[in-house]
Amino acid sequence: MFTSVNSRAASAYKRVSADTGVSTADPHQLVAMLFDGLMQSLNAARGAMERGEIEAKGQAIGKAVRILDEGLKGGLNMAQGGDLAMNLSGLYGYAVQQLTKANLRNDQGLVAEVIGLMEPLADSWKQIGAAASTPQPATGRGA
Repeated sequence: MFTSVNSRAASAYKRVSADTGVSTADPHQLVAMLFDGLMQSLNAARGAMERGEIEAKGQAIGKAVRILDEGLKGGLNMAQGGDLAMNLSGLYGYAVQQLTKANLRNDQGLVAEVIGLMEPLADSWKQIGAAASTPQPATGRGA
């Protein structure tokens, strides 16, 4: 039996040390939380690399990969998402590939590349949420 996209995203986020806010979050907030966790993990990996902390780097990259693969990519609805879902799936897969290389090669540049790819998505996702929650002005139609 298949689980819902929301359930998979929530489970993935919980498995990667999620906040208690997951249980009350709507689907948009869950994805925003995944992006927040991803960016935190990527920045932690970059910092660990700078300090030469190999174990911390591996843990942070591992967490980022899980968020990308199990949370963000796993939460895509390929049947209804069309080209957008396919493109995001490809992007997330590419990011996982680059992070795997970054971990093996201890390459900060590859982590920075993934941050550069994911940051605009995370920011856009937050803007969509803000726009959706902002009351729209009356159009003057109706009674």
